[in-house]
Amino acid sequence: MRPLTAVLTAAGGRASYTLDGVPHMQEKPIGDLNDGLKQLGADRPGLLSEIFAVLTNHNCNIVAAEAWTHNTRAASVVYVTDHDTLGPINDNKKLTVMKEQLQNVLRGAEDSRGVKTNFSLGLTHKDRRLNQIMFADRDYEGFSDCSVDSKLNISIANYVEKGYSVVNIRCLDHPKLLYDIVCTITDMQYVVSHGTIDSDGPFANQEYYIRHMDECTLDTEGEKQRVIKCLEAAIKRRSPQGIRLQLCTTDRVGLLSEITRVFRQNGLSIANAGVTTQGENAVNSFYVTNMSGGPMDMRIIEAVRNEIGKQILSVKDGAPIDASSGKRLRGIDVNMNSMPDVGMTLVVVALFADGVRAMMLLTGESRRQKEWLPYAQNCRSWVLM
Repeated sequence: MRPLTAVLTAAGGRASYTLDGVPHMQEKPIGDLNDGLKQLGADRPGLLSEIFAVLTNHNCNIVAAEAWTHNTRAASVVYVTDHDTLGPINDNKKLTVMKEQLQNVLRGAEDSRGVKTNFSLGLTHKDRRLNQIMFADRDYEGFSDCSVDSKLNISIANYVEKGYSVVNIRCLDHPKLLYDIVCTITDMQYVVSHGTIDSDGPFANQEYYIRHMDECTLDTEGEKQRVIKCLEAAIKRRSPQGIRLQLCTTDRVGLLSEITRVFRQNGLSIANAGVTTQGENAVNSFYVTNMSGGPMDMRIIEAVRNEIGKQILSVKDGAPIDASSGKRLRGIDVNMNSMPDVGMTLVVVALFADGVRAMMLLTGESRRQKEWLPYAQNCRSWVLM
């Protein structure tokens, strides 16, 4: 059981697993295993909640923030003001204590790469800074998705006659994709001479002619693979994961600390977050998954909304995109009495659809399918007719 748990943890990804074993195995304590996995660098849900709690304890008002996670790494840029003065925090002693406490929070996972916390006055471009932080932290190291992800393809070839290396990228389109790719190419000290941008339904096609600042091309296979991995990371850092929740309410000190604490207590892990203030109102977006990085049970989402308030916390995005068409799955109303053999397949697909799923109860020769209907009912908000 324990070796299997370790293997699944190391495998990562967005899948969710439940391991129970025989009754004897269920009596074994797993606390030491859980602690060990954290020390090995396994993902740490609730980290953003702990960071916001430290800032709240120091009477900081969070004006804006952006947080990204990718490949077990996390980075955030947070703009804070002193709640009493509504201006920057000028107390160096207070800043020193805050920095020490934030570093203690970040060290909770025994991070072998170390942690970094810095304060600065003025404004910085959040997206630009986050790309730089993640790149410097080498979040691109590790497993490459290009070989297994049919929606992502990156290739590099040399155009010897013109003295360029040509980078071709095809992936699912999303906001600021072009910005993230160009930032990453720039951070790798390459010059983009020209490029072409196109779209094909939900996909983006991009081609860049690049070379070193000394006008040399990418000559070694190792260098090309590094560029591919860095571009993969740039694309996936901002790729939406999970369900998008939007919070709109009157801003106040401690708001984010309370909201993220409720998330953590209900088993929600924040994959990405964006925090802004508009006048006296806070407008925040969170992409959430379960603690394993998999999809959330909508019943838990509804319980969280009931606790926080349905009027201020809404679900903006919950259904995954079909990989072949790029379209979202929609609810269906179908009588399966005439096709019981495909019933289980349709049930699994419908679990991830938008809207109400209505299904006629199976009868006669479909007794085997009827037996698993209660399990399907527990997965999402089913309406059985």
